[in-house]
Amino acid sequence: MCRIAAYCGPAIPLENILVKPRHSLLRQSQKATEAKLEVNGDGFGVAWYDDQGQSGVYRDVLPAWADDNLVTLSRMIRSPVFVGHVRASTFGETTRSNCHPFQFENWVFCHNGQIPHFPQIRRSLEASLPDVLYDARRGTTDSEMLFLLLLANGLTVDVDSAMDRTIRQLGVGEQGPNKITCTFSDGTSLYGYRHSTSGEAPTLYASKRLDNGGRAFASEPLCGVADNWTAIPENTVARLDLPRHQQAA
Repeated sequence: MCRIAAYCGPAIPLENILVKPRHSLLRQSQKATEAKLEVNGDGFGVAWYDDQGQSGVYRDVLPAWADDNLVTLSRMIRSPVFVGHVRASTFGETTRSNCHPFQFENWVFCHNGQIPHFPQIRRSLEASLPDVLYDARRGTTDSEMLFLLLLANGLTVDVDSAMDRTIRQLGVGEQGPNKITCTFSDGTSLYGYRHSTSGEAPTLYASKRLDNGGRAFASEPLCGVADNWTAIPENTVARLDLPRHQQAA
């Protein structure tokens, strides 16, 4: 399973969420405490937005702790909305195109979990995509397909309905339960969602208001203090919004 950390609020250096906290995303890449695997070393990525709502993405196949560029970029880049991910792969090789976050137009998306029967339904899911989204696919993961399905099912219009349609479209296979925890953004709002067809979905928490007025989502509490974080309930879309004065015109 993977680990996620994301932020929405006044622009801050990415390192304030990804690197500096006691249990930062970088720390979780080697010492996760609420996942089946302690180490998440199959690549990493971060997506961020500038004050005009334009997104940038940096991804690589190295373990997050092995890429000095991540620390430097996280110190130099400031953003009001950003999403970080460290990967422990299930489907798909360790290639840059399979590293999260995935990007389409102004949307970015990352996923923790798996769809065990994905190999059996992949062809039918691909056939359901409109041409523009089919052509946008670069990797081979169930995670990227989940993102494209959400877009095809109306993510840009109604997030809740798109999620419901996509969950139904995935169905349930005999290989095991679907496990879906994801975080995604259009640059103005940051969303978190958890779902499992059986048992519990991978963890995702929402922070209380941070010192600077922003808030965060994370797979594990970044400060290491559970009381400062609330678990996002399953089958509910959690949403954090930028104040109107921060939103791009």
